[in-house]
Amino acid sequence: METIRGEMNIQLPVRIGREDDYFVAFCPALDVGSQGRTEKEARDNIVEALALFIISCMERGTLDEVLRACGFKPTLGSAAEPLSSVTLPGHEEYVNVPIHLLANSRDPKRCHA
Repeated sequence: METIRGEMNIQLPVRIGREDDYFVAFCPALDVGSQGRTEKEARDNIVEALALFIISCMERGTLDEVLRACGFKPTLGSAAEPLSSVTLPGHEEYVNVPIHLLANSRDPKRCHA
């Protein structure tokens, strides 16, 4: 069985702040949160939480619906402003959320789009 591997990278804004003994990370765009004992741990945990959320939506067939409900819409080419030029409010930053994909190249039900 030959496996096709792919990866999507999604950059999303998150806020990370200290609350008592923990750092809390929150992605307002998708209403997903996490925490950690250090800022790095909170950042790593929010990336994992976002990846699990996106994968869960993909598995349930609701990713398009969820993204649209959260106000996202696709844009192409020059209509999309590079994230490097976007100023985020307050203590927000972009995190990269990698989504790893696998497909069986011999699967008869494989995409024929």
